[in-house]
Amino acid sequence: MKQFKKVLALVLAAVLAVVTFAGCGAKSSNKLLMATNASFPPYEFKGDSGEIEGIDAEIAAAIAAKLGKELEIVDTEFGSIIGGVQSGKYDMGMAGMTVNEERKQSVNFSDTYAIGVQSIIVPEGSDIQTADDLEGKQIGVQQDTTGHIYAEDDYGQENVTPYKTGNDAVQALVSGKVDAVIIDNEPAKSYIAVNAGLKILDTAYAEEEYAICVAKENTELLDQINTALAELKADGTVDNIIAKYIPA
Repeated sequence: MKQFKKVLALVLAAVLAVVTFAGCGAKSSNKLLMATNASFPPYEFKGDSGEIEGIDAEIAAAIAAKLGKELEIVDTEFGSIIGGVQSGKYDMGMAGMTVNEERKQSVNFSDTYAIGVQSIIVPEGSDIQTADDLEGKQIGVQQDTTGHIYAEDDYGQENVTPYKTGNDAVQALVSGKVDAVIIDNEPAKSYIAVNAGLKILDTAYAEEEYAICVAKENTELLDQINTALAELKADGTVDNIIAKYIPA
């Protein structure tokens, strides 16, 4: 009898372990884990409540709702997003991320959901009037962004200083450590609004497409995201979210 009870206990324990594992798996599969870098307003930033808000956060929430999943957003360094998506740590990356050939070698991208403009911030009274005037100047950028890549290609690595966040780059400009900052136009507007004495040059530095990155092998999720995006574009949801943060 004791032996029978011992066997029964082991069987019950095994069954419980299987049920528990299955339960965890079901819970995990119902989540959409998104990596972002919450220092890129108005695409992603931390609101007064400490929660991550912005265009990307709202579009991602709408996509998750379409897929019947619960959205969870993880704030991490921009440069670690693609690696995290590649390894399966995150389901997707959404951080005002530009589609380019180098990134396409590592991850797949969804259809475009927004168009970004790279702008140049300088102090008022600066002798920098156009992108051509950046030759020989010290330029601040957010590390691992396309602004970082473009600036090094155009002006040389020795003239470009990368910072962890766009705000860090702007503060370096305020303190005179760099002569200009190259960053997306919408965050640029937010930064000059709270830093007196700065302006954005009238001429855009570059234009680019923003999309969501997904691991190359996760084609099912990519198809689901593209289907959801198409529906959200068609019914005006994407335009309304963008207009909420970027008035015409």
